Order: sequence, then structure tokens, then C-alpha cells
Amino acid sequence: MDASVGQRSDVARVRAISEDGHRLHLEFPSGQSATVDRSDQPFEWPVGSVVLVRAQDNHIELAPDAVWPEESWVGVVRLRLDDVTVVDSSGRLRLIATNALEYRVGNTVEGRDADGVVRVLDEKPIRYLDIPGVDDAVVEGFRAAPSGSESFDDFGGLAHVVARARELIELPLQHRDALSKIGARPIKGVLFTGPPGTGKTMLARIIANQAGAEFYEISGPEVFSKWYGESEELLRRIFKHASSQARSIIFFDEIDSVAGQREGDAHEASRRVVAQLLTLMDGFTPDQNVVVIAATNRPQDIDLALRRPGRFDWDIDFPLPGRSDRGQILEVTATRLRTHGSLPHDVVASKTDSWSAAELAAIWSEAALLAVADERDEIIAEDYLGGYARVAAQRQRVEDDVLRGEAT
Repeated sequence: MDASVGQRSDVARVRAISEDGHRLHLEFPSGQSATVDRSDQPFEWPVGSVVLVRAQDNHIELAPDAVWPEESWVGVVRLRLDDVTVVDSSGRLRLIATNALEYRVGNTVEGRDADGVVRVLDEKPIRYLDIPGVDDAVVEGFRAAPSGSESFDDFGGLAHVVARARELIELPLQHRDALSKIGARPIKGVLFTGPPGTGKTMLARIIANQAGAEFYEISGPEVFSKWYGESEELLRRIFKHASSQARSIIFFDEIDSVAGQREGDAHEASRRVVAQLLTLMDGFTPDQNVVVIAATNRPQDIDLALRRPGRFDWDIDFPLPGRSDRGQILEVTATRLRTHGSLPHDVVASKTDSWSAAELAAIWSEAALLAVADERDEIIAEDYLGGYARVAAQRQRVEDDVLRGEAT
């Protein structure tokens, strides 16, 4: 955005000059920019010079550097040497000259590029984001309230998945002492893999409820977006809190978003979180009755170190439900609703090949809307089939959009 030069002489700094020297590119203290042309003779001032610009005739003249208003900034001292100091200001490292003012590493300071540190604001480093301290109150926000009503009967279909999950998670939690006497290696981590909407989170919650275990649910994106810079401390607190309980499950949803491959272009924050997670899982002691469950639909993206023995070395795949499973899911979800008459579960199950459990559940939401619109407080077969048709149409639109996107 170009600045309009005022009636008085405005202070500016030369940021660039054309090859022929007849055009200056200027920056004003406000951050706005402008250009000044002179055809009679080239400008001879170097980049970085401070100038005064008069609006009436674009007259420009050199000014002392002291005229440029020097803004101060706030940062934390990271390194102090005899000649230079490194200050971290909002994530940017500034290299400034060390002056006679007394300050040390870790101080929060006010500084200026030209003068260096001008004042110590606090002996301790400030936080750059408005984040509360990570304490037990914060950890409680990740602790799910127990629900005595959830049982394995609420999880329709995928009987082999349920059986394997109970064997790997519920059994060790309830019989840790017996397994320890045998000398078996404790199961620390189990990875739930499979497409979205196949019930990974729901089954983890049910197992925790049935095993009488505390349940800590951590969303991968939430850790980074809300707790950037304190993710490692948050994880340490959650693991410590879970380890103090009689039995606990720590559940990571979308684990690939926080524990991806630590390759050359990986974000430094992600590297630290993966390293912290490895340390915490390796640090479990035999008396700590905790199982860590992680869910993902992209297991190939998870850091390989997490898949080694003693970590997430147990894997349970949640496939899309087959026809029989779909029928069971529809029947189970129907029992939670107010319905009337016979419902065509077999018909809907036969028409929903490759649908996830979440998509099947969406049928009931649409069916309920149709019932209410018809001024009824019960779902009938007509609503049920209408709900299926609506979800199928939406699903087809999404698939068409994906195909169009791939084509372009």
C-alpha cells in the first residue's frame, strides 16, 4: 500500500534504489511504502539512509539517522557474550551489541536495535503466548467424565475387533498383578488404525468404562494449537496424573498429527513432542497400570520409533463394516431412539456397502428430522429410508467433488 506524503516533511528510510539511480523505494515508520522519482540526476544515497520527503514537490533530502524513530521491542536474553547478545523476541533471534547495562541470560528485557538492551523488565523469561501454567487443573480438562451407561453392547459389529481390543487392553488393566507374576512384558501402547468413523474413539471409551479406568483423551491438533510451546510439559503432566491412578487409559486421537516422521523438514515442535512421548512410554514402571491408545487413519505417517517393542507395538485394524456388521450397527443405534413399527435394517445394510459406522449413524439424524417435520415424535420406516436417501445423496456429492478435484 503506497503512502500519501503529508504536507510537512515526512521521515522515511531508503529500502531500495533502481539500477539507474533515479527512483527510490521508501519505507515510512508506519510500515507503508512509497516511491520518489527524480529525472534530472540520480540519487546517490545508499540503501538504509534516512531521508525527509516533502509532499508538495516530492523534494527529498538526506537526514541524520537519529531522526528515524527507533521502536523498542521486548524479548528474553538467550546468550550474552562480551561483544554481542542474542535475544529471543517473539520467536525471532536478534543479534545486538552488548552494552554496560547489567542483565543476564533468562531476563526479560526491553531493547532497541541501535542501543541494545535498555532496561530489564523482569528477572524471569516471559511467555510469548497467553497460556495458563500447565497444572493439575489443566490436566483435568483432558480427563473424560466416567459414563456408566456405555457397554460393549453399544458397539455394533466388528466382533473380532472388540474381542482383540478387550484382550490387549481391558485384560491387562484388570489383571496387571497376575501378568506381572508370570513375568510377561506389560502392554504399554496399542495402535487403533482404520478409516475415520469406524468407532476407534468409542471403543476406547467403552473399554475404559468397563475396566474402571480413568480416561484421558488428547486430540493431536488441540495439543499444538492450544498449547504450542508447552506441549511437552502438558504430556508429562498427563502421564504423571494417569500413573497415579489405579488404572488409566491415555487416548491420542489423530496421533499422526503430533508424532509424524521426524524427517529433515519436520517441524521442531513435532520433533520435541515425539521425543517426549518416547521418553514417557519408556519410563513406565511395573506398578503403573496405564495403557496408551493411539488412533490414526494414516499409520504410515507415524514416526517409526513409536512402533518399536515396548511402545505402540500392538496394532488393531478397524475395517469398514461388512453387511452383517452394518446390520448390527443399525439395530444397536435404533435401540437408543424412539421408533415405531418394523424397520428395514436388512434393506439399508444391503445398500450401504463401504459406509462407515459414523455414516450409518447419520441416517438416524436425517430420519429424525423427517419425523419432526411430519409432526411425529417417532421414527417410522418411511423416515428411515428417507434418511438413508439423504445421506447417500450427500455422500455421492462428496465423491463427485473428490473426482473433479483429482481430474483437475
